Amino acid sequence: MATGSRDDAERRFWERYRNLALKQGVKPTAVRWHVLRAEQFIQSFAGRRLAELARRDVDDYLARLGQDSRLRPWQFQQAVDAIRNLYNIVDTEWAGNVDWEFWRDSARTLEEQHVTTAREHAPVTPEEFAKRIGESRFASLIREHLDVFARFSTVMRTRGLSIRTEKSYLGWCCRFLARFGDSDPQHLGPPEVAAFLEELAVERNVSASTQNQALNALVFLYDKVLERPLGDLGFRRARGPRRLPVVLSQGEVRRLLAELRGTQWLIGSLLYGAGMRLMESLRLRVQDLDFDRALITVRRGKGAKDRIVPLPQSLVTALGQHLEAVRELHQRDRAEGFGETVLPDALARKYPKAAGEWRWQFVFPSGRLSVDPRSGATRRYHLHETAVQKAVAAAARKAGIHKKASCHTLRHSFATHLIEAGRPATTSAPFRNCWGTVTCPPPRSTRMC
Repeated sequence: MATGSRDDAERRFWERYRNLALKQGVKPTAVRWHVLRAEQFIQSFAGRRLAELARRDVDDYLARLGQDSRLRPWQFQQAVDAIRNLYNIVDTEWAGNVDWEFWRDSARTLEEQHVTTAREHAPVTPEEFAKRIGESRFASLIREHLDVFARFSTVMRTRGLSIRTEKSYLGWCCRFLARFGDSDPQHLGPPEVAAFLEELAVERNVSASTQNQALNALVFLYDKVLERPLGDLGFRRARGPRRLPVVLSQGEVRRLLAELRGTQWLIGSLLYGAGMRLMESLRLRVQDLDFDRALITVRRGKGAKDRIVPLPQSLVTALGQHLEAVRELHQRDRAEGFGETVLPDALARKYPKAAGEWRWQFVFPSGRLSVDPRSGATRRYHLHETAVQKAVAAAARKAGIHKKASCHTLRHSFATHLIEAGRPATTSAPFRNCWGTVTCPPPRSTRMC
């Protein structure tokens, strides 16, 4: 082919690429960056045509790109979209099998105050406390009463309360102090607490559960931290409405799951097929899957309790293939000097090499490595839960489901379909849902509430 003809073909290709990006809603000012990301991908395989590459080449490239901690989440997602558009133009048999959504979901890594990572290090600065509760405006208030908040966090961790409870309680304490002009909590007492709770109910019209959560937080502050029990506030707890959970029919579950792809489909299928909570599924380790007994061990679920849930037979093949891909990713990390994950409690000190072992790796790891800002350790955490939540909500809309469907709705649907199937509450008899026959563990382990 003559040089001029080759140049014309290349120009037409990139013109078509830009038009495709614009049709997908990419801003005109950002199109050139998509072109740059696509050119960087092509240059990394110099001497090879796009059609000659394989799915593994794309996965390897994105895995290497995910090791660059300098890339911001939107930049990594931009690179994924840019490469995906290349293969929207270049027709190949395998491009449709690339789990593009998994790589897009991997763009957002776990933040330092995420519930999975926050217990590694206790916050010591006002800024870290403010990040923990998601309110930067409270940094100055926390700085003024840092000793109280440090004690508050210590007491909560000593009692083994969850990170989410700690974050919500810290937030309510900050709002209470801010309401009274950043006053010292030692100078405030029952009258101020009662006035604050009354304001929430009367003026701000918050729900009963929100009001009770604020009351619990302030009672904990004065009773357990300041050791000044509030006594009788003359304030009665609000009683919230008793609502029924949203439940999908088996047909609606099929339609919803049919709109999910790749890793998102696998996670959504586990939520329904095993009745798991979202964070329970994302925190699964390789050693928690028992294929021989068709069981999954949920570690430290709600209330810090372990339990056993069924592993649907229809997911065994898909899970096995998924774990093969995860093992390849782990082996690649190990070869490049990475491969460690976060361990619960103090296991990393007790077993220094365990963090790099295969059995401790997350079943659903992120495609990107994360750098701990305090320790500097580079690790591979699990996917961020917001990616799955958005995917399930979008799938429900595409499926034409007009109920308020979420990840937890799949768990409620599992429990309801189990009851509708007439499974006795005192046996471990098999039952059928849209996944086919599922054998449940003993009834004590299948309690849904």
